[in-house]
Amino acid sequence: MPKTSLVSVVDDDRFFRESMQRLMRSLAYTAEAFASAADFLASPRLAETACLIADVNMPAMTGIELHRHLIDAGRAIPTILVTAYPKDVDRIRALNDGVVCYLQKPVDEQHLKRCLNAALTARRAR
Repeated sequence: MPKTSLVSVVDDDRFFRESMQRLMRSLAYTAEAFASAADFLASPRLAETACLIADVNMPAMTGIELHRHLIDAGRAIPTILVTAYPKDVDRIRALNDGVVCYLQKPVDEQHLKRCLNAALTARRAR
């Protein structure tokens, strides 16, 4: 995928969401940010999203639930999950469910770049 691929960021933490959006743009990706899974699911950008970065712990629908919802709806998007509160059970569940990466906040930029490359390569392989 060209770097102009759309990366959607879903996180209820405004500071993290906005900083991740700026980082994606600095890496030459198109980026959109959403405060909740519901906002993302209602967005016209959903169909264009080449990679999803979502927080694990959000009210209403978690990042893990969002990933599963997309799969069940036939709209699987390569997903990177991020969390300030990592749990082995969540990490194992997410990775077994096809999540590309499960990262701890603060996110290491180099690791994130590798995850983005893996996610976009997976998207191309479809």
